[in-house]
Amino acid sequence: MKTEILAMILAGGKGSRLGKLTQKIAKPAVPFGGRYRIIDFTLSNCINSGINNVGVVTQYQPLALNNHIGNGSSWGFDGLNSGVTILQPYSSNDGSKWFEGTAHAIYQNMDYIDQMDPEYVLVLSGDHIYKMDYEAMLEDHKANNASLTVAVIEVPIEEASRFGIMNTDDNDRIIEFEEKPEEPKCNLASMGIYIFNWSRLRGMLLNSYKKDDQMLDFGKHVIPAYLESGENVFAYRFDGYWKDVGTIDSLWEASMEFIDPKHNLNIRDKSWRISAKNTVSPPHFFTETAEVKDSLVVDGCYVAGAVEHSILSSDVQVKEGAKIVDSVIMPGATVGKNVQINKAIIGEHAIIGDDAVIDGSKEIAVVGYSEVIGVLTSESE
Repeated sequence: MKTEILAMILAGGKGSRLGKLTQKIAKPAVPFGGRYRIIDFTLSNCINSGINNVGVVTQYQPLALNNHIGNGSSWGFDGLNSGVTILQPYSSNDGSKWFEGTAHAIYQNMDYIDQMDPEYVLVLSGDHIYKMDYEAMLEDHKANNASLTVAVIEVPIEEASRFGIMNTDDNDRIIEFEEKPEEPKCNLASMGIYIFNWSRLRGMLLNSYKKDDQMLDFGKHVIPAYLESGENVFAYRFDGYWKDVGTIDSLWEASMEFIDPKHNLNIRDKSWRISAKNTVSPPHFFTETAEVKDSLVVDGCYVAGAVEHSILSSDVQVKEGAKIVDSVIMPGATVGKNVQINKAIIGEHAIIGDDAVIDGSKEIAVVGYSEVIGVLTSESE
């Protein structure tokens, strides 16, 4: 099966920096924006960019992610010559070793990639919130006669030391890569999005592993090796909204920005639709006492309290007297009577008992998946 470009979404990280939220589910499966999961943005970007074949590399806690993606029909991957393939959550070569890095994950799924026989491989992360036309990046890659193209975004120079930084010449050819430099020379940060000529990457990976010089990570090993060997490596500049939501703080920040229309994610843009798994929920129900201000409340919610600048996902219940401010309430959570929640993320199916106080004013508060805080009275249940 000959394919011009194949997307490989790396969705296997532990997500340890998200703490309680990823103890039972993979990071890309974490809910976002009321009706989505994080991986929905990457999947939607693929189908909107005309990329019809996608492999999803899973590893830790893959069940919820597998169930969510299914056959890919929610995103339009069930047509002729298109599809999403959920790849094994362990190494396909020996069945015994976890993936040890981003490049290692690609190497271990080489048989699948060879079956698809692509000219180009697009490597993506499953835990970023953004909208991006990968086709435009591919056209840039071709025009530059590149062997590797790295998507980059400008970040504040004072934050650049947190990223892999790409130093370029006047033509955006990458001449030096610095991994989290203490004194960065520029502010072009890698987005963890790569287009490779597959034949060249395949050869480089095979050669490296035959020599036991294991090329485990794209940032630490592959990009430097490409530069050292004189390959054509170019930066592709992206100037839209992009957020790595791999930490509690960044997930909360992205959620608050999602409510704010001044940020240019523009979720309602019908020309670049962000799709999610199809679910059927009843309309949300507000009691006469409910107060909802500057918030996103999706279908299937019952709200009898006050909600301000927050996101309520499907099947959330907010009882009488409760007040929620600057917070994210994930699907199926129940908030009891007279509860006070401020700057918090409440995980799926969590239960917050009556009169509880969840205060994240000093550090974002997190209640985990199915975690129970306090007790609901019989009237609240």
